Amino acid sequence: MSFATDYLAQLTTFAAASPLPRVLALHLPPLHAVDDHKGEFCAVELADGSLGLSYVRLGDTLAELHEGAVRYDLAGADALELAQRFVTASGPEKTVAFAAANAITRCLFDRAGFRPGASSDSIGELDAQPEDAIGMIGFFKPLLGRVLASKARLTVVELRADLAGEYEGYRVTLDAAELAACNKVISTSTLLLNDTLDRMLAHCRNARWLAMIGPSAGCLPDALFARGVTLLGGSWITEPAGFVAALTSGARHSECSSKYALTAATYPGWRDLLDRTS
Repeated sequence: MSFATDYLAQLTTFAAASPLPRVLALHLPPLHAVDDHKGEFCAVELADGSLGLSYVRLGDTLAELHEGAVRYDLAGADALELAQRFVTASGPEKTVAFAAANAITRCLFDRAGFRPGASSDSIGELDAQPEDAIGMIGFFKPLLGRVLASKARLTVVELRADLAGEYEGYRVTLDAAELAACNKVISTSTLLLNDTLDRMLAHCRNARWLAMIGPSAGCLPDALFARGVTLLGGSWITEPAGFVAALTSGARHSECSSKYALTAATYPGWRDLLDRTS
C-alpha cells in the first residue's frame, strides 16, 4: 500500500460517513513572479470554504494548468472523485487531486473541531545541536541559516545536478543513500508529489527525528507517521478570502495563514476525528 492509497482510503471513509461539499474552484498563482514573489502553490476550494494546497513548481505543471484552464474548470465537481485521482494520475492532474484531498482534510479538521498546534520554529523542531548530522531533503535555502548556526553537520539531498557540490558549512549531493548517516532529517513535502517518498524514507531509517514541512503538507498525517515521519508541518489558512486573493494576484499570503506542526503525541488520529463529526 502506498501513502496515496492509505490517505485516500481514510478520506473515502470520511466521505461515506459525512457528505462532502463539492468543489467550488481551482485557484492558480500567476505564471510569472510578481514583485519578486514566485507563487508556488495552487489551491482547491470547496463549497464550504475549505482550502487545500499543492505545489505547482514541479516541471511545467503551473504552465500546463494555465494553458488548460477550461479543462481544469472544476466548479461543481465531486471533491472525493477529484481527490481519488491522486492515487493514479501524474503531472498537473495529480497536483490538483492532491490539493482536493488536502481540502477534504481541512473539511474534516473543521467538522471535528480540531486545529493543529502552532509550529514552534521554522526548521521542523529539529533542535539542532553541534553533534548532530542533519539531512535536508530538498534545498531549503531560507532555512540554511538556522541549521548552520547550530554548527551541526548538514547534508542536502537534491535532484538537481546543478546544485551539487561543497559549500561553506554544508554539502549538496544527489546520493540519497547519504541520509543513512543522519540522525535528524527535514524534508520538503514535495516528496508527496514527485514519487520519491518511499525511496527517500527508506534512507532515513537511522533518523530519530524526521520532519516533513511545507504549505502543501496539509494532509492527514497518519500514513506518514506509520512510515517514520515524526513531525508534519503545514499551513493553516486563517482568512480564506484574503488567502485566495493574495494567491491569485501573486502577493504574499503569510498574513492570511499560520504555520502548524503535528506529531503523534499531539494528533488524535483520523478515526478519532471522524468520531467527533458524528
